[in-house]
Amino acid sequence: MSTRLGGLLLLCLALGGRAAMAEQDSDLGLIPQGIEQLHSSPSQTSEGSEANQRLYLEDAIVASSLRSGLPVPVPPPASADWEDRLFLDLRRDWRLDDQLNVTLSGRFNLRAESGIPIADHENVVAEWREAYASWRPLDGTYLDIGRINLKSGVALGFNPTDFFKTRAVIDPLSVDPSVLREDRLGTVMALAQHIWQDGAILVAVVPKLSNPSAIYANNNQLTVNPSLDRTNADDRFLIKGNVSVADDFSQEFLIYREGARTSFGANLTDSIGQSLVAYAEWAGGERSSLIDEALTYGRLTGTLPSGAGSPFPADGHRSFQTQLSAGVSYTTDSKITVNLEYHFDQDAFSRRDWNDWFRDGSAVGGPAGLAAALWYIRSYAVDQQEPISQNSLFLRADRGDALFPGLELIGFINTDLRDGSSLLQVEADYYLSNDWTIGALVIGNLGSKRSDFGSVPQGASALFKLARYF
Repeated sequence: MSTRLGGLLLLCLALGGRAAMAEQDSDLGLIPQGIEQLHSSPSQTSEGSEANQRLYLEDAIVASSLRSGLPVPVPPPASADWEDRLFLDLRRDWRLDDQLNVTLSGRFNLRAESGIPIADHENVVAEWREAYASWRPLDGTYLDIGRINLKSGVALGFNPTDFFKTRAVIDPLSVDPSVLREDRLGTVMALAQHIWQDGAILVAVVPKLSNPSAIYANNNQLTVNPSLDRTNADDRFLIKGNVSVADDFSQEFLIYREGARTSFGANLTDSIGQSLVAYAEWAGGERSSLIDEALTYGRLTGTLPSGAGSPFPADGHRSFQTQLSAGVSYTTDSKITVNLEYHFDQDAFSRRDWNDWFRDGSAVGGPAGLAAALWYIRSYAVDQQEPISQNSLFLRADRGDALFPGLELIGFINTDLRDGSSLLQVEADYYLSNDWTIGALVIGNLGSKRSDFGSVPQGASALFKLARYF
């Protein structure tokens, strides 16, 4: 593990090879992504933001190397070893008057990949991310209704308080959690927020509009469908608020209700000088283990037979479970931003669970039956955007204008502290002009075949992309 972390630290040093002009950052600019959500509503973050005023066409080609001889056989369909994605991405805001805004965000995909016939409905996927209206009846008061990507949390690698992240990611090209937070489906809701000088309060009400559905794979994506089964399969309610107690310290507290389950959360940040920010994100509530929830969901949606075998019996027992992300963000004089985080998920796989998963999966001798149930648990964790292991370490570095102007470099490594296996991604984007961008991305799952990341079918992948902005 130390070797891999050292490798990314060397990447951080490489990002600083070209010193930037000396200038001072404000504390706000040093706060990790997501903290600004403590003080803003969807209305505010969209209004006047260049990130929410874009239309671009991108083609991305992905080639992957697949592992063979895995200790736990993977059920079909097999992972794709190549993919080409051509998509049109839209984010637009329209100000109808001084008090009313309308926001639209979506992506239209044309896909081709190994395992999917060229003339097939799976080649077309429309992602309806956001469509909502924002009204400001009074200064500091905002009312929003529609499909909204409501984000919470101060961490980068794992967000326990980001309660609307579940099932929202569709066919991603990157595994960077910061990218997944943006390129995901919003939830149909009614949202109200009031902001005053020393704080803010937000209330979101989500109606149930569909029944739960089975987890989607690459070969059964919905073509032109709002996918409300992903985002509005239960009644949900969120209230969060913060009060300013000091200039350099921020705190937010959350209460979340989904069905019959209530969770609590907190986000804390402390600016330590001009270059260092410490932060923590916590959530807790009565819930079953990840294994129990996955098997229950699989049987509820018909993916797993009611009598499907498993070394992890689903007994429905619930207890108070805790999730935590704690970290620091440091920005150097040469404008390299480094985030180091510790992640803990109490209901995820323990060491004993991993031993049982490999032991029972290796004994089945085929991709059916028990092996299918074992892999379903891991698919469920990905679908819910939850860690599969209890303890992990996350390190991320990014640098704009690295080496030469217009080049942005981003790298992160997520390491399972149980076995030292890691997920590594390095990305480079070069802005040729205001209209054109080229980029490349490499993802590697590192570790032995009986480890967390070493046991997945995809060993490594490389992506090349070209984008035209309008």
